[in-house]
Amino acid sequence: MKKLIIATALAVTPFLSYADTGPGCGWGAILFEGKDGLVSNVLAATTNGTLGNQTFGMTSGTAGCDGEKTVTMSAADDFLNNNMEKVAKDMATGGGESLETLAGLLGINESDKGTFFKVTQQNFVKIFNQADTGSKQVLTSLKSIMQSDESLSKYVS
Repeated sequence: MKKLIIATALAVTPFLSYADTGPGCGWGAILFEGKDGLVSNVLAATTNGTLGNQTFGMTSGTAGCDGEKTVTMSAADDFLNNNMEKVAKDMATGGGESLETLAGLLGINESDKGTFFKVTQQNFVKIFNQADTGSKQVLTSLKSIMQSDESLSKYVS
């Protein structure tokens, strides 16, 4: 019985990230539209995953998907959680693959990436102000710094 509970918990864990943002688009989002709660979000995400329609929907613009939408801060937060050290190194040096990826997740246009790299490097100490700074703290500091920059303020709401 313990093994079953543990296995179930491990199987459901990847879907927990859908709880605060929902499943996005796809047939699961359409079938469970208007329903609240973790169970509805997990079922919608499972439907999308099982049918594999979310990716198709984004590329074709069907099933309620818009492939041109800006990626949410949630995706940037997830990325930072898994790549904090690499992003910190890239910010400290003013460029790199991880910082490039973060810029993409934040929806920063190619023409503004140089400014983004420069601003993050100049404000590194403000962004990573503690040894154990978490991803949410980094994003909060980053948003604040971006809002005060004329070129980058358009990327934060």
